[in-house]
Amino acid sequence: MAFEGLTERLQDVFKKLKNKGKITEADVNSAMREVRLALLEADVNYKVTKDFIGRVKERAVGQEVLKSITPGQQVIKIVHDEMKTLMGDSNSKLEWGTEVPTVYLAVGLQGAGKTTTVAKLARSLTKQGRKPLLVACDIYRPAAVKQLQVLGEQIQVPVFSMEHNDPVAIARASIDFARENNRDVVIVDTAGRLHVNEELMGELKEIKMFLKPTEILLVVDAMTGQDAVNVAEAFHKELGLTGIVLTKLDGDTRGGAALSVKAVTGCPIKLVGLGEKIEALEVFFPDRMASRILGMGDILSLVEKAQATFDQEKAREMEKKIRTQEFTLEDFMEQMQQVRSMGPLEDLLGMIPGMGKQLKGFKGEIDDKELNRVEAIIQSMTPQERRNPSGLNGSRKKRIARGSGNKVQDVNRLLKQFEDSKKLMKQFADLGGKKGKRGAMPPMRFPF
Repeated sequence: MAFEGLTERLQDVFKKLKNKGKITEADVNSAMREVRLALLEADVNYKVTKDFIGRVKERAVGQEVLKSITPGQQVIKIVHDEMKTLMGDSNSKLEWGTEVPTVYLAVGLQGAGKTTTVAKLARSLTKQGRKPLLVACDIYRPAAVKQLQVLGEQIQVPVFSMEHNDPVAIARASIDFARENNRDVVIVDTAGRLHVNEELMGELKEIKMFLKPTEILLVVDAMTGQDAVNVAEAFHKELGLTGIVLTKLDGDTRGGAALSVKAVTGCPIKLVGLGEKIEALEVFFPDRMASRILGMGDILSLVEKAQATFDQEKAREMEKKIRTQEFTLEDFMEQMQQVRSMGPLEDLLGMIPGMGKQLKGFKGEIDDKELNRVEAIIQSMTPQERRNPSGLNGSRKKRIARGSGNKVQDVNRLLKQFEDSKKLMKQFADLGGKKGKRGAMPPMRFPF
């Protein structure tokens, strides 16, 4: 994910501070010089960096910090708080209009990912019980309308389009269509350009004037760094943005846009795209992002992902199977597939405090390849073998290995992992049951 280099640099700086039983103003100044360099290398705006360091130093050299029992931890907390403030202090939710339908207008340059983003947003709103309508107003980019229609079909959301060369007319007609078809939110995908120009802004201003959108969301590519901030500034000046959506925040990016855009434009980041999958759109929480940047993990987001993915009734059934030793390889594979649907395993592990540093050196190994191997091996077994793998002999293992394109050693390794997991999950289930009697929540269980 983005910020990997920045996180590493900051953790090294804070490790030095935490190792000191007592710190001086000179120690703080030295640490802040390193933090400043790390932020600039992450492509954070120069003025934003300067102001940020100034605020941290002002608070960090106070008597309550320098003379505290844990001065290093105090400085880290100050950095966390100021970073959270830098990105918006609290999360900014999407607003709802006073009239139906609510209108969201998505704007931005070509290549930022607008079309995919509006489809992701529509899917997210559908899961919240809303009835979105997607509107295809990008009549210039080849196949833009078709792309939106394909995505709409994929998420089962209708797409409004017209054989018309006037985006304003299409936008206006979509409102009547939404009302006639009981659609309570309209998401308009507008055309982009390669750069900000008068023609683009003129068209968007016209659409804005007729639609009076509740939200004007600028979709920007986080990988463009400071250019993303400059684009946001230009769009905000012309249109009066209400929010920003940062895409490709999972890519090989330094992340400076996320740390700069709110401070420069005054416009909050509302959503972030963390992958190409249609479900890879998340609400932006400044405090959680600050924790992730500082290597503190993000347990809240991990729990929310799990709650959204795991069916509670199935979870209870699974717990019963684990307790009664009826947990099979079929259940094992089902659990694994549910975990996979939460997102890349590397990102999930990175949300656990302290895991980021431990994952260093394993990048590329924590991917879908091993999970694909496990799935292929289990699918090469007969239903009886999946339910009772203890009866697998040498010839059966050879057949399974050949059928899945693996070696017998791979089959044996999976069987051992399965048995170890069964024991571990039985212990967790028993522990969770005892705690549950006292009102505590049983722990989440993963198959590996």
